[in-house]
Amino acid sequence: MLGGDGGDTVVAAAVTINRPVAELYRYWRDFTNLDSFMDNIVSITPLGGDRTHWVVRAPAGRTVEWDARIIEDRENELIAWEAEDGADVPNAGRVEFRDAGARGTVVTAQIAYDPPAGLVGRIIAKMFQREPAIQARRDLRRFKQLMETGEIATASRTRAALEEEWA
Repeated sequence: MLGGDGGDTVVAAAVTINRPVAELYRYWRDFTNLDSFMDNIVSITPLGGDRTHWVVRAPAGRTVEWDARIIEDRENELIAWEAEDGADVPNAGRVEFRDAGARGTVVTAQIAYDPPAGLVGRIIAKMFQREPAIQARRDLRRFKQLMETGEIATASRTRAALEEEWA
């Protein structure tokens, strides 16, 4: 998917969502919707055509940015993208939508990325729970909740609220 130098990490996750393929594809295809269920997205700005600018939370309070372009788009079937040259974290991915009959739609996300600092970068990201394998599973679960119920379940008392209480 990326440069093929062997340093790439590939992450995949899937979920079955009880909604029609076309509805899920349309929602995901509007990249400005992704921050509604992807925890690490700060912003996605359309640049025109099939290009977007992404700002994403990284470990240790940092953010990373890149411009991406859609490289394949088959309506109600798949969306594939890749970061353009100069990305803070080179990455590429695809999301597939497959009809599951009465069960709804199977949504599969696959992401390849080349983390800064290689293995060390992956370990640090994992410690801060920002590692893409962890995030992909969480984001797909939140997408399922949002699409099936119209909201994402959260704990009644967030960590920030608890810290505020004890301050």
